[in-house]
Amino acid sequence: MLNTVSPQAVYTSGNNVASVKSWFGSARTMREAILKESFRAHVGHIGSALCVVEILEALYAHIIQADSPNNPERDRFVLSKGHAALALYTALYFKGWISAEQLSTFCGNGTIFGVHPEPGTPGVDFGTGSLGQGLSFATGAALAARWQKSKRRVFALLSDAECNEGSTWEAAMFAAHHKLANLCAILDLNKQQAFGYTKDVINLPRIREIWQSFGWDVHEVDGHDVEQIVNIIAGCNFSNGRPHVILAHTVFGKGVSFMEGQIKWHYSPLSEQEFSQAMTEVSKKE
Repeated sequence: MLNTVSPQAVYTSGNNVASVKSWFGSARTMREAILKESFRAHVGHIGSALCVVEILEALYAHIIQADSPNNPERDRFVLSKGHAALALYTALYFKGWISAEQLSTFCGNGTIFGVHPEPGTPGVDFGTGSLGQGLSFATGAALAARWQKSKRRVFALLSDAECNEGSTWEAAMFAAHHKLANLCAILDLNKQQAFGYTKDVINLPRIREIWQSFGWDVHEVDGHDVEQIVNIIAGCNFSNGRPHVILAHTVFGKGVSFMEGQIKWHYSPLSEQEFSQAMTEVSKKE
């Protein structure tokens, strides 16, 4: 049985905050929040956000040790696939680190909550958006923790398309060489990117063997199974040994039938009719 953490509030299909609810099983309300805010802001990157909901739930509800975004000894999280920032903002909201009012400013005038996360956002240490950079940031943060003799861990969420970037593999080599066991990368294997399916852009069919050859401790999970993700990460040795990578198999646009596996929804915003259909579908998932 997973230990659950109660957020300050739950984002519901209404306009405001509702009663407090346990995190476990809140994927539906996270997806509703993502759809509502992306529709209001008329902004895309919806499919990329929907597919990482359970990963973020697992991390922020059960794994990341942090009582406050201002605690220097808290675990660190780097959203390397920065275009999924709206999913991160919903996680920070459920964590109680940002308010409903702040979440509702997503992509508005003068907001800090843009399409990609920026430092200054509670719990965000590194601005991301240029793909292939996040693992380097996370590797540096893990090394800094070692130098400071801190027990904090570092988690980074990457897209599979970032495995097309040379900087990702430079960071992977560096982390393995220095045996940064306090580092855990989670690879969102949704099998597509902005302009096509990954198998057609740069195919990496032996991705597990590739990471193993770089000296990492490799695990595979269903990226939509919170308990499986938590159990795998909880079993990792963060004290010594190799850095860890979790290959999380996900469905792009998870929960919305007309988005799942469709390249269009990397960028496209929702029409009113599409929003209505999407909300109806995700509301039936739990």
